[in-house]
Amino acid sequence: MAHEAAPDAGDSETRGSAAGAGRPVHGGLLDVLNVAAVVVDADGRIAFWSPQATETFGYTAGEALGQYAAPLLLSEDNRKRAVELFATVMGTGQSWAGVFPVRHRDGTTRLVEFRNVRLLDYLGDVYALGLAVDQTALDDVESRLALSEQLVSQAPVGFALLDTDLRYRLINPALERINGVPAAEHIGRRPRDIHPYDGVKTVESALRHVLATGTPLIDQYIVSRTRADPDHDHAWSVSYYRIQGPAGRVIGVASSVVDVTERHLASAEAERARRRLAVIADASARIGTTLGVERTARELAEVAVPDLADVTAVDVLDDVVSCRTHTRPPNEEGPEVFRALAVASAFPTDTTGAADPVGEAAAYSPHRLITQCVRTGLPILVAHCDEADLRRIARDPQAADTLARAGAHSYLAVPLIARGDILGAFDLLRIRNPHPFDADDVLLARELAARAAVAIDNACWHQNVRTAAETLQRSLLPPAPPQRPGLKIASLYRPAQAVNEVGGDWYDVIPLTGDKTALVIGDVMGNGIDAAATMGQLCTAARAYAALDLPPDEILHHLDQLTHGMEHYIATCLYATYDPHTGHCRIANAGHLPPVVVRAGHEPELLHLPAGAPLGVGGVGFHTVTVALRPGDRLLLYTDGLVETRDAPIDERLNLLLSVLRPTEALLDATCAQLVDAMRRPDEADDVALLLAEIRRL
Repeated sequence: MAHEAAPDAGDSETRGSAAGAGRPVHGGLLDVLNVAAVVVDADGRIAFWSPQATETFGYTAGEALGQYAAPLLLSEDNRKRAVELFATVMGTGQSWAGVFPVRHRDGTTRLVEFRNVRLLDYLGDVYALGLAVDQTALDDVESRLALSEQLVSQAPVGFALLDTDLRYRLINPALERINGVPAAEHIGRRPRDIHPYDGVKTVESALRHVLATGTPLIDQYIVSRTRADPDHDHAWSVSYYRIQGPAGRVIGVASSVVDVTERHLASAEAERARRRLAVIADASARIGTTLGVERTARELAEVAVPDLADVTAVDVLDDVVSCRTHTRPPNEEGPEVFRALAVASAFPTDTTGAADPVGEAAAYSPHRLITQCVRTGLPILVAHCDEADLRRIARDPQAADTLARAGAHSYLAVPLIARGDILGAFDLLRIRNPHPFDADDVLLARELAARAAVAIDNACWHQNVRTAAETLQRSLLPPAPPQRPGLKIASLYRPAQAVNEVGGDWYDVIPLTGDKTALVIGDVMGNGIDAAATMGQLCTAARAYAALDLPPDEILHHLDQLTHGMEHYIATCLYATYDPHTGHCRIANAGHLPPVVVRAGHEPELLHLPAGAPLGVGGVGFHTVTVALRPGDRLLLYTDGLVETRDAPIDERLNLLLSVLRPTEALLDATCAQLVDAMRRPDEADDVALLLAEIRRL
């Protein structure tokens, strides 16, 4: 500031631009201190008097010039001392500086800081120059300078001043500690010479912008490492602002640096907690949506990427998938048989190919980490994987090399535990995510695994029950329809998808006397073993009543009475008898869907029969209808699983059935398969049974 250009003569107090015209503008430290200049000749008369002297002593130039300085400015008590000092300066040429009391024009006495020196002009005359500053003003400036210096040096906030070339001119001890570089090594160097991280170019660009525009940048967020702590990230809040002298000259740019690492870590932890809760909420909505073991495993693998891991895999013990109890002792030294059910990744990567093939059973050796996980029932955490770790994670050395090339650096495995039983393990890998797995990740992975394990256990239990019901049901159905006189018969039974319980659909072909044949189809309302058992009772009863050679309506009447005695069960049934000697088919219906007749040379049609009430309702009569059939005609009996859906009216579905059944030369078995493929979606939740008979000549 002291190097500001001197003002033009006569313009020291009103310099400035048009915007500041008429206002005093301080141009430097001398202006701030308002230094007065007084020249006294050898006789003690005032020869020169500056405008600042008027402000300091109160006398105008006209009042002071030519006057003796001592009587004008000093009290009698101080004149003797002043004369002695004046004589010393004039006689020896030694300067003198100190504080001296001066009498102001208003009669008050003020302390003034003086610096007196001897002057010689070109004629050899001697003068005394006195530079004077009001001590109160000087004390104020000194106090402010001292305060500024202490604020900068003692502040816990890092502070630096850089010149217009972005070279350090000043840094305080706080910034010295932050950067880990002594203050002396900063001076004259640029930020790029001090800071090792890549983002320093962005910092210098921001500093140049502030220098050029004067617009400060406040609370800019930077995460980096310094030489003081090169192994850990720190967060800083930095502000940049331009520094100008009193006359507007740009001195440089200042920066303040506040360490906000704790706040950054707290914010990061809060964000991690929010993401963990989001993952758990997502898992609650996605995991266990069905009773399929494979589907549940896929849901678990997919819900953990990318928030928790880059690559995940779900491996379940083969005994569990096969619905067998896992009884291997925990200290068994042999291999463990797993079945990989799901692999998921946050991005395309070769590491998914390094995992065990999905759907295939494989023996995992005892040294593999996943084997140890299921045998101990405890999580396995490898925060930083080395080559040896990867070989215990991958299925073989080639797969381990693939993981190493991809950059897999952290591994976590948690057991799948449900109702105290270990079902398998959930594997997680980090590749692009630079952070290693930690204790919080273990807790989150265990939470996800626990939810999935219960769903997998439920699915296995359901599959076990479903398998038993399906086995029972299939054992009660005819293994292959017998070929009867005048008839060629085909049948098909297809259970619901694996996540649903099997129903009570059934059919039967019963030989009768006189070459006659009974064709029966029915559907017990309900699912599972109970429905299959009820179906078995009805099937057995139908065979017993058929042996009596009763009309179809009477057979249904007896079956209705039997079903009415069974608690909470209702069934539909269609009972038909065909006599090949007369070509007559007698049919009675108990709440079942109407059969379809496909006559040679004609469009398929539904047989309109009295619907009747389902078996088990009781108190409702049944009626027998006789239909004439000729060689080449086909009769289709089916259950509601073929035509009923949740999203289409039954009339539309029946019309679709007729269109699919248009006259064809296809074999009966092929026709049954085509019907099911055309009418049903793979995810249908109901069983379907078909019985297709073609009339033949005796």
